[in-house]
Amino acid sequence: MSDFTQRADAVLAGLALIREGAPEAAKAFGALSVAATASKALDTKTKELMALAIGIAVHCEGCVAFHTRAAFKAGATRQEVVETVALAVYMGGGPAVVYGGDALRAFDEYGKGGQ
Repeated sequence: MSDFTQRADAVLAGLALIREGAPEAAKAFGALSVAATASKALDTKTKELMALAIGIAVHCEGCVAFHTRAAFKAGATRQEVVETVALAVYMGGGPAVVYGGDALRAFDEYGKGGQ
């Protein structure tokens, strides 16, 4: 299992822990997630790329791994991730470069079957 896959899986494992301890809060978060990511005017891939850009800009390792994998699974191309990273760096400054690099490494890892 790859490092980014482990990070993405850790996000889900953390949510499971929250679900055990605070099921109502986890249920509400889940409902928000479903509503926010539903494919309407924007498709799932676009929304995952947006979430990835935000994760990069706010310096969230788990978000980068999780949303890169979700974007990959939704059909995002490497070039789409590159442009998402560029936008996130523009909005997030120098520290976003570190997380943007992680997003590209994660995408490459998922492309080699490490999902």
